[in-house]
Amino acid sequence: MTNYKKAYIAGGCFWGMEDLFRTRPGIIDTEVGYIGGENENPTYRNHPGHAEGIELVYDPSVTSFKEILDYFFRIHNPTTVDRQGNDRGSSYRSAIFFQNEEEKAIAEEVIKIVDDSKKWDGKVVTTLEPFTPFWPAEPEHQDYLVRIPNGYTCHFERFEEPFIS
Repeated sequence: MTNYKKAYIAGGCFWGMEDLFRTRPGIIDTEVGYIGGENENPTYRNHPGHAEGIELVYDPSVTSFKEILDYFFRIHNPTTVDRQGNDRGSSYRSAIFFQNEEEKAIAEEVIKIVDDSKKWDGKVVTTLEPFTPFWPAEPEHQDYLVRIPNGYTCHFERFEEPFIS
């Protein structure tokens, strides 16, 4: 019997986020998809209001939601509204989709820590949004950078040192 949990985040193009998170300690599985939008069964061509998000299945005995968020804030720029790299639009917003009040409180705490660190030039604009159904993206988007190692990504580890201690 496992006690795995799930976390839902968005930080720009989902390919790069998935690729970096897949190798993190405690991450059991990753899946890219759409979350936070207006329609059911969204697709790459039709996902109004949805963010390109990622579902992370993790083992809380190895990593925590707080540690996941710490890494999240180190691999994308949380100070740009609706933009990561060359990608622009609300699909590429920085967002945390909290499933309960505990996750929301942890997200607020981590955002304050990141802001107080002054490591980023601007203020964190990551939105905190209540969880909505997560819709898996089409198969060609899953594990994209594993299948196409030189494919597009704007994600990389910007800070080696964690924000949280």
